[in-house]
Amino acid sequence: MKNHPIKDYMTASPHTIGAEQNIELASKRMNDLGIRHLPVLKGGKLVGIISDRDIRLVEALESVDPGLILVQDVMSPEIYSVSPDASMAQVCAHMAKQKFGSAVIVEKEVIVGIFTTIDALRAFSDHLLK
Repeated sequence: MKNHPIKDYMTASPHTIGAEQNIELASKRMNDLGIRHLPVLKGGKLVGIISDRDIRLVEALESVDPGLILVQDVMSPEIYSVSPDASMAQVCAHMAKQKFGSAVIVEKEVIVGIFTTIDALRAFSDHLLK
């Protein structure tokens, strides 16, 4: 597992959301798909990431209508992105050090996958069961 590329463990072709969509739609998409992270696109380019925690924080505010708040206003513009050939060990170490919940896998400016803590746990579990 140490020298394996991240592409061996990533979730390929992840779902995304537009920056100008509202967080109500983002929340529904995450719930419907059973996921916790959505890469955010603007004009086809990766500009951020939004997590279920980001959305829950805004939804908890009584005076806020989630249908009126845009993804771009809630997303994190700090994106940890790596190539599909990045080392699994290095990606996991960086995610742990920075406390990132996901890494977006990008090849030639195109999102090809996402690697989350759930993917890391699956990989670890597979490794332990061998």
